[in-house]
Amino acid sequence: MHYNPDEPQPVSGWVGKLRATVVVNGNYFTTENTTTGLLISDGVRWGTPYGSFAGMLAVTPAGSTTVRWLSDQPYDPAEPLAYAIQSFPVLVKPGGILGFPADADDGSPARRTVVAEDFQGSILLIVAPHGKLSLHGLSLFLTNSDLGIHTALNLDGGTSTGLWLNTEKEPVVIDSLVAVPSVLSVSRR
Repeated sequence: MHYNPDEPQPVSGWVGKLRATVVVNGNYFTTENTTTGLLISDGVRWGTPYGSFAGMLAVTPAGSTTVRWLSDQPYDPAEPLAYAIQSFPVLVKPGGILGFPADADDGSPARRTVVAEDFQGSILLIVAPHGKLSLHGLSLFLTNSDLGIHTALNLDGGTSTGLWLNTEKEPVVIDSLVAVPSVLSVSRR
């Protein structure tokens, strides 16, 4: 997780600074580029932790990574985390259970970014760039897919949704339509 409220950039702009294999947009932010919800980068904490309605991607100093629902596993300020990002809603609750019901959704489609953990413990980054899915529709898709998703968390979407993926031939770029102050990146060790 990376955060720079003074110099937000489109997802593609973060790539040169990070030299990462993959970069996606981070969590929600205000018009002043202040993160809403907790964000931890290299052990430094920003924002105010969300309550039980939200979820969190957490990385320990040893590199153990999980996606969790805060109602099931609340954030503890004393827990040692190297990186973390909180957002909402939880699209798939632990165990592969539908996380966002139809009656909670206004049905608005938008571009979407998701971080998920599958039943094998792998972390998945999913981007739906065409703006055709509501939150409930995305929750249904993820729950019923063959991806074996244990838990999934919606990150900031809409104009913030972006992905940059380095491949052997040329990068896959789905750029955010606005500058974002936070991103999640993955680099080779």
